[in-house]
Amino acid sequence: MLAVVMAENQPKRPPSGRSRRTRPANRAQSSSDSQRPAHQSPDLPATAFGGAPQNAVARASQRQTGGSRRVAGGPARHSNATGQKQRSSRRPMDRRSSRTRRPLGDTQPVRSQVHHTTGEPTLRIIPLGGLGETGGRNMTLFEYNDKILVIDMGLQFPEGDMPGIDYIIPNASYITDNPHKEVVGVAITHGHLDHFGAVAHLIDKIGKPPIFCGQLTKALILKRQTDHPQSSLPDITAVKRREVIKLPPFEIEFFHINHSIPDSFGIVLRTPDGNTIVHTGDFKFDPDPVGDTPADFEHIEQIGKRGVTLLMSDSTNAEAPGLSIPETVVQKNLGDLISKAPGRVIAGTFGSLLSRVQEFIYIAEEQGRYIAFDGYTMKTNVEIAKEFGYLKVQRGTIIPIKDVNDYPDNKVLVVCTGAQGEGEAVLMRIATGEHRSVQIHKNDSVIFSSSSIPGNERDIQGLKDSLSRRGAEIYDSRYMDIHTSGHARAEDLKKMIELTKPKYLFPIQAQHFMRRAHAKLGYAMGIPEENVILGDNGEVCTLDKNHTFHTTKERVNVGYVLVDGLGVGDVGQVVLRDRQALASDGMMVVIAVVDGQTGKVVGNPDIISRGFIYLRESKAMLGDVRKRSKAIIENATGQQDATNWEYVKENMRDQLGKLLFDKTQRRPMVLPVVIEV
Repeated sequence: MLAVVMAENQPKRPPSGRSRRTRPANRAQSSSDSQRPAHQSPDLPATAFGGAPQNAVARASQRQTGGSRRVAGGPARHSNATGQKQRSSRRPMDRRSSRTRRPLGDTQPVRSQVHHTTGEPTLRIIPLGGLGETGGRNMTLFEYNDKILVIDMGLQFPEGDMPGIDYIIPNASYITDNPHKEVVGVAITHGHLDHFGAVAHLIDKIGKPPIFCGQLTKALILKRQTDHPQSSLPDITAVKRREVIKLPPFEIEFFHINHSIPDSFGIVLRTPDGNTIVHTGDFKFDPDPVGDTPADFEHIEQIGKRGVTLLMSDSTNAEAPGLSIPETVVQKNLGDLISKAPGRVIAGTFGSLLSRVQEFIYIAEEQGRYIAFDGYTMKTNVEIAKEFGYLKVQRGTIIPIKDVNDYPDNKVLVVCTGAQGEGEAVLMRIATGEHRSVQIHKNDSVIFSSSSIPGNERDIQGLKDSLSRRGAEIYDSRYMDIHTSGHARAEDLKKMIELTKPKYLFPIQAQHFMRRAHAKLGYAMGIPEENVILGDNGEVCTLDKNHTFHTTKERVNVGYVLVDGLGVGDVGQVVLRDRQALASDGMMVVIAVVDGQTGKVVGNPDIISRGFIYLRESKAMLGDVRKRSKAIIENATGQQDATNWEYVKENMRDQLGKLLFDKTQRRPMVLPVVIEV
């Protein structure tokens, strides 16, 4: 028996470049104590909170600190993390038509060419992600004389036309294709997945450089590593506010800003030729934040007075006028709303929005309610934040989600994930009646305390409709100010420009239209139009010793690297296109058995349909498909020459595809299988 089998070529995984990494020999000399301005107290705490971590994450942190320390001139020793791999939840497919396809990646893939520094060293700035998407793949390379510093290493959640994909990570082939270049360090601005979520996948590939970030971010990275045991335990140093780190040839300095998660930093980068770059990370200015202290305006102003060549600033909320709504206003409005609720309150928000979580805890304690958290990300983040002192909660306030029905309805507050309408998230399971512990009761109130991510509006509307049909009262930010963004509004962005006084402005971390709105704010603040950069991912920019910015014609590969289960980068454009076709129009498999002696089809071809037609109701069409298939095969085998089965299968695909389109106006994937016996 001869079976005809079809296989698909997959792109090869890029080779991993490895080079030895070093850190300064004397860590104390590169700390904040030696570089701190004279007016600053040397015992300034890393955060506004304290706490002695004792749980598994803390022990992993202590083990990492003791077992992976680096010394000048010697390689690092790494111990392997162990743990069970947990498959991340997948977003449901958007019902948008898949006939209009986006390119796979934000530019056409460009082969990363080997680059060697020639002539006088200059600073090269290479965004690998964050320009052209909101909340995703944030990663920027800063290169000087073949030494690279990385700021952020985030992931991006899939679009609706990426069925089966868990998330997308930056393409680091520029680093792996240039093994002579050394990554001297990675600085992470804060603990959101779009800024650190790719560490587990990329840190080994780029040579295991040391990571510098806040204490909470460090704990979140280490926790995520337990979900990826194939990745070695990274070398992470927790930094303090105003701390200066020397990573020759670079010097970096951390300044405190506000965001929706504590321990968020902006980063100052200095080069030997006198250029100073300020990277804000995600930020806003909040005069009265919850669970945090206001941004360090004094420090930011000092940075500006020393001279800033380039400001790379968050642009996500650039279109919103005015100042950011303070979190205390949101807390007051949420408290007023919950106090009037006659029954249970179910609040949906982001699992990483810890400032909002703290507000719900305060409200529950003030009003005598018990609070239950649900959602894997939220429960994980809450436990870590409690352990390290970033969440303040009284004993007995938090109850397990499975026990909510043991308490009076008017004494229960549930805070969960799923406010974006994700199909498998907690709020959707409550809306569909599939949650194990929480069913909608009469007088229940559901609060959406989050903004709508662009593209999710339809899913959110459907979620609200399902909750309403079950009798819940729905409240969102259109009702009152019960949510505020963690990203700076227009006046906050102008304030950052005023404080730093940059020569050049580079709007980042947003779609192009948002960055253009930010650019207009720069013009209004007196920055010349030619000094405002609206770049794209993969563009190579330079800053020379004369502090002059150039956008070169050089491009690096920033094509999407898709993560699907345990596979990283093995799902390419061909596989994704096939998934899109299957999701759009389904498939039909035609299996024909051919007598090797006579060339005749034995019996009738078998037909399998998935997602295209219901076979029992389409007998006439199936008869036409069988007749056409037999005619194509027997016409080919009736020739004197040897049968070219590849040509036969291609002919079956074309002719059956036309037949099915004529009858249904749909284009299913047709898979012919011919077996010669």
